[in-house]
Amino acid sequence: MSVDVTDLRAFYASPLGAVAQRLVGRTVHRMLGSVSGLRVMGLGYAVPYLGPVRHAAERTLAFMPATQGVTNWPGSGRSASCLVDPTMMPLPDSALDRVLLIHAIEAVESPAELMQEVWRVLTPGGRLIVAVPNRRGLWARRDATPFGHGQPYSRSQLGRLMRDTLFSPEDWAETLYVPPVEGWLTLRTASAWERVGTGLSLPFAGLHVVEATKQLHRPVAVQARRAARLGARVLAPVPVPVPTPVPGGA
Repeated sequence: MSVDVTDLRAFYASPLGAVAQRLVGRTVHRMLGSVSGLRVMGLGYAVPYLGPVRHAAERTLAFMPATQGVTNWPGSGRSASCLVDPTMMPLPDSALDRVLLIHAIEAVESPAELMQEVWRVLTPGGRLIVAVPNRRGLWARRDATPFGHGQPYSRSQLGRLMRDTLFSPEDWAETLYVPPVEGWLTLRTASAWERVGTGLSLPFAGLHVVEATKQLHRPVAVQARRAARLGARVLAPVPVPVPTPVPGGA
């Protein structure tokens, strides 16, 4: 289930949304690294995290799903936002160096098709950063925030999805340990929640954030190849000599 773009904008304009943007953005920008001269796209509702990227990258795009709606971004100058079908994006193959998915995978009907389309538009060796709700976290259980809508994921489910769509996970992180409560005490202690949760590797983080690299070839197990060869040998027809009859018989 997609969250309307109006609700997403309202959340990030709230005090709780500002805290989420700061904590999640810290992890996202660490994984993105330097984007100088690169082509970067945010898919879903990534505009709160694209601000620091826009001036450094060669080009920055903000693609938003048609089921969610679109908002103009950035606020001044030429617009870089676009309303798209996330499984059929208007881009050529290998057009992007970095892709950020946030408020995206959990909201689509077919996450595998979305990931396959992202694979298509990424350059060979291009990197993908994905942020999705943790199914064990408190944020996935409270629909007062955008992270409480759609399908949350466990770490193993997310890893399986990435491997099935030819992405190799390289770096994992968890963030949003602070409870999703709009209270002054909670908001003022958000950094402390984050330090304790990260330091102790607690299981109830609000989000999984993973960095993955585009694979070019699907690995094939040696045992599977050997079994296939043996099977081919067993099933291959073997010519059998047939004696030629002698005239008159013997």
